[in-house]
Amino acid sequence: MIRVVLADDQAVVRAGFRFLLEQAEDIEVVAEAADGPTAVELVRRHAPDVVCMDVRMPGGDGLAATREIVAAGGARPAVLVITTFDLDEYVFGALEAGASGFVLKDCEPEELIDAVRRLADGQGLIDQAVTHRVITEFARRTAPPAAPTGADLAAPLTAREAEIVRRLARGLSNAEIARELVVETSTVKSHLGRAMAKIGTRDRLQTVVWAYQNGLAPR
Repeated sequence: MIRVVLADDQAVVRAGFRFLLEQAEDIEVVAEAADGPTAVELVRRHAPDVVCMDVRMPGGDGLAATREIVAAGGARPAVLVITTFDLDEYVFGALEAGASGFVLKDCEPEELIDAVRRLADGQGLIDQAVTHRVITEFARRTAPPAAPTGADLAAPLTAREAEIVRRLARGLSNAEIARELVVETSTVKSHLGRAMAKIGTRDRLQTVVWAYQNGLAPR
């Protein structure tokens, strides 16, 4: 079962998300929070796989909560930001804080369920339209490093790992990367897994963020 904590200040929204998610036989909502601090405490208590996090909540927003959850280390859950506006300032803050994906509050039920499953599987959401827009704007706002060069910053990675991370930052799937490099998809997945372990990212979205922050991604 995929264990989920819901964090939203509106009880009716939480009830709706709970109903939608629990239609899936492999998802269980283990707790609900109306503010960020409560969400952090519930994560400690229940050790969920995914937190569905609203970023705007009175009494403690989801931005600070996301940062605290991600900074805790260990088997921390993936944070799925559920927002009303895809290019909201809070979204960029959550991205920098370590969020693993984004969906809009008016998304289709299947999209929400798929997002939770993918985050639980460590994939992140870099191929959703909302995340493409967020990443593009994030890249525009993030100043490129002055020194060292992108190649130097990629030093922990092998040449093939760096190639794969660059293509990942372009929004390519594993299959698309495999076609470009003329290798098996399983090979791409293996190289990407090693790259993520080296740079300390837990999912594809945060690997893309790392690539932009460290001068390895196209601008």
